[in-house]
Amino acid sequence: MEQYGDYLLRTAVLLLRDRQAAEEAVQDTFIQAFENIAQLRDGDKLRSWLTRIAVNRCRMRQRKWDWRHIFPMPRMDQHVNESVPAVDEMLGVHWREAEMIKSVQQLPYTYREVITLYYYNELGVQEIAAQLQLNINTVKARLMRGRHKLRQIVVEKGESDA
Repeated sequence: MEQYGDYLLRTAVLLLRDRQAAEEAVQDTFIQAFENIAQLRDGDKLRSWLTRIAVNRCRMRQRKWDWRHIFPMPRMDQHVNESVPAVDEMLGVHWREAEMIKSVQQLPYTYREVITLYYYNELGVQEIAAQLQLNINTVKARLMRGRHKLRQIVVEKGESDA
């Protein structure tokens, strides 16, 4: 749990846009994993197996929600490097990351799911296809469409901020 908890929580928060729901999904993930650990044939694939369970838990929660959240997402914990950059630089990077996360969270779930797994969890297209039980071309198409929609969101934000 200590080894994969933060990783799974980050994934769930990005997918669900709600920290409390994400924490519950991760808790459910570990419970399900504990109950079904005998099904894991290759211990080297524990991380992938847990990620697949977590994504499925998030999907189940997402299906139950047919309404938008009224409250904004609580800020995700940031890990700070040992070397500390200049304050202006650090604030600029943090602001851009926060804006990108907000933009990703505006995507429809199917696009948000593959974008999160690809960019934030650094999974390859084949790994995503295996975890989501999708065709590789479907994953590629969702990534392409997700990037396109994300670009539109970022451009619209830029125009509204100007």
